[in-house]
This record gives sequence, structure tokens and C-alpha cells, in this order.
Amino acid sequence: MSHALLLLAGAGWVGVACPDETIAVVTGPASPTIAFDRSTLQDIFLKRIRVDDAHAALVPLNLSPTDPLRLAFSLSLLGERPEALQRYWTERYFHGISPPYSVRSQEAMLRFVTETPGAIGYVVSCRVDSRVKVVAKLAVPAELASPLHQLCEKTEKEGGVERHD
Repeated sequence: MSHALLLLAGAGWVGVACPDETIAVVTGPASPTIAFDRSTLQDIFLKRIRVDDAHAALVPLNLSPTDPLRLAFSLSLLGERPEALQRYWTERYFHGISPPYSVRSQEAMLRFVTETPGAIGYVVSCRVDSRVKVVAKLAVPAELASPLHQLCEKTEKEGGVERHD
């Protein structure tokens, strides 16, 4: 199934932004069969939708709540800071629904998405490579653009390899 690449900004969709000022929502090479519009992405990451149109499990991923990219993603897509969603996840937990898995880095996100059918994650657009398929792009809130821009600069200086000191 072919999916259009979408760019979200605030409450609406916009045209184009610099790659290092966007968050790429990514899947593995065999993308889930589902529309990747704003509402559907919200439902996937809040686990209100847990299977795609072919009834295959969806596996949304997050970075650590303290990661600047997680904050930008949460604000861009969900309109909330990660810590503001704590009550939501506590209530869902009592219905047997856990929050999305967390991974420790963007490289871990790319690897998990590549190797796990139905996985959906996000990285700074400059981190996208041939292992993944970009299904949507989120505009970064202006106040968070600088920290994410620095992540791209660090990646470029290190030749695209994430260091683990």
C-alpha cells in the first residue's frame, strides 16, 4: 500500500520544512497497512489503535521521557509533554494497556523499527537512512528546534554513527 508523506505542524498540515527541523515518523521496510494521518498517529501512540488494517499488531515506540526528541514529538503530535500523559497511562494500565515501549537512543529506535514487524517510531529527520520508511513528518515546536538541530550537527560530525560514551 502506498502512503503519502505528511508533514504536521501544530494543529494542521504544512508543506515543507528543513530536514533537521522535522521529526520523521518511521516504520520498517514492510510498513503497516494503515493511513498515517494525524488522528491515526495519535491513536497509535496512545494505543487506542493496536492493529493495522490487516489485523497485524502495531508496536509504537518512544524515547526516554527526558530525551529532547521525545518532548518535541509529544508536543508536536499529542499536544502534551510526556509527564502530562502519566495519568492517561495510569488509567490505561488498569485496563491492561501499557504505554509504548521505550528505547534508549535514536539508533536503537531505527534498529527496533527495522527488525520488528508493525513497529512505528520517530527520529530527527537527519537520522533517516535506507533501513526505514518515512510515513510522516512532524514540525518541531520553535522553542525546541535548537536542541534538535544540535542532534543533527552531532550526527554529521560523527559520520552518522551514534556514540555511546
